[in-house]
Amino acid sequence: MTVQKEIPKNEEFESKLLNLSRVERMTGGGRRLRFQAVVVVGDKNGKVGVASAKSTDVSQAIEKATKMAKKRMITVLMVDDTIPHQTEAKFGAAQIILRPQIKGRGLVAGGTIRTICLLAGIKNISAKAISRTDNKLNNAKATIKALEKLKVKESKKVVLADSSEKTETENHATSSN
Repeated sequence: MTVQKEIPKNEEFESKLLNLSRVERMTGGGRRLRFQAVVVVGDKNGKVGVASAKSTDVSQAIEKATKMAKKRMITVLMVDDTIPHQTEAKFGAAQIILRPQIKGRGLVAGGTIRTICLLAGIKNISAKAISRTDNKLNNAKATIKALEKLKVKESKKVVLADSSEKTETENHATSSN
């Protein structure tokens, strides 16, 4: 038994069609046509999702993909409108690198990665697709995989004998001098 995730209805999401392709398969009676839609959904506030769906009708394929993308949303960790650290991911033949940027630098990314970062609400990032693949679905899934890897380092507070507090990173900096 599988438990389906509820789709949030009160939140407003913006969706963007990444790719729409016609898929044919040969049968005994001839060709069977279907359409595959790849859709990205995001709220521009740290939530983004990607999904792909097939149907005999274009509008049904887009609708199914949008519904699935809302179910598969992830929360992206952001620090000052950028990501906390560099990350890279590989999905199929697609390999990408995401790097944080200083405030005001902007969104330096191309194609699929740019669309996903825009809908996630990341304003300052530098991204590069290292692989040669033009497969938008694999590039999108690699980007989502990289965004899932993001973690924020928590600094632990250390209480000293003279009751002044320093973070653990400050202690290492002072002890190395």
